[in-house]
Amino acid sequence: MAQQFEDRFHRKFYYLRLSVTDVCNFKCTYCLPDGYKPSGKKNSSFLNLPEIKRVVRAFADCGTSKVRITGGEPSLRKDFTDIIHTVAQTDGIKKVATTTNGYRMEKQVADWKEAGLTHINVSVDSLDPRMFYQITGENKFSQVMAGIDRAFEVGYEQVKVNVVLMKDLNHSELPAFLNWIKDRPIQLRFIELMQTGEMDDLFHRHHVSGVAIRNQLIANGWLLKVRAANDGPAQVFVHPDYKGEIGLIMPYEKDFCESCNRLRVSATGKLHLCLFGDHGVELRDLLEDDTQEAALIARIQDQLQTKSVSHFLHDGNSGMTPHLASIGG
Repeated sequence: MAQQFEDRFHRKFYYLRLSVTDVCNFKCTYCLPDGYKPSGKKNSSFLNLPEIKRVVRAFADCGTSKVRITGGEPSLRKDFTDIIHTVAQTDGIKKVATTTNGYRMEKQVADWKEAGLTHINVSVDSLDPRMFYQITGENKFSQVMAGIDRAFEVGYEQVKVNVVLMKDLNHSELPAFLNWIKDRPIQLRFIELMQTGEMDDLFHRHHVSGVAIRNQLIANGWLLKVRAANDGPAQVFVHPDYKGEIGLIMPYEKDFCESCNRLRVSATGKLHLCLFGDHGVELRDLLEDDTQEAALIARIQDQLQTKSVSHFLHDGNSGMTPHLASIGG
């Protein structure tokens, strides 16, 4: 194995978030409220299977053990199952996850599991079908729920459900969500609304801190779990009376970035050191041939030494990220 990916703050990187498309068929208010619009840039085609294989192998050879396949909506790619298989067959990769809006899960999740997908995150921002439609712009609540049920049927022991908390929209649904996971092995992940370049007004109207929820959980007997090296940024809480778990992702909390263990590669082959960084680093010219791996690793290692100690969200600076679909959230 080559040297473990590590930055100048001695953070090690075990987790790659690999976007395979920025296309999405939902119109979520906090991400793509006007729907997906192609960039129109030349040479913006998405990474193909050989390129995906090369970039994942380079990361695996430098200590990465978990890959999350993201988008946009990753299942919109016709070769999505092949992508899963390609990632899962890479030596050193122990966890292959995806984040999906779930609309294709009922029909396809069995194939995903067979291909090697070990973990699933599904976005479900409301348990009220009307609010679900208001937030996502799509009347697909029943399809998504059926997809979650199907995931359990085909053998997944846990499904993670992502909920972006928004004041005056879904933040009052905590009791309903808690009731939903009481007898279901679902890890419910409440994600603070994050400020991105195109969403300033929405952020100021609807942002709600996760700290109040955390205080409420602790007061009601929920206990914090210990994080594994390749876990994501969630603070996960468990309760003896619940099959489900609760994760809180609070990017505005002090020291949030201290435990950063993940890097991002966009669907067009750019390395992003932070979701809210100021630029992407071109990798695609080093994904043309298997013999380029050493140069690819050297470029990533070199760029890691420029990674900042923290994002600058507290200053209202979301970097170059126009919306979360642009580099895979």
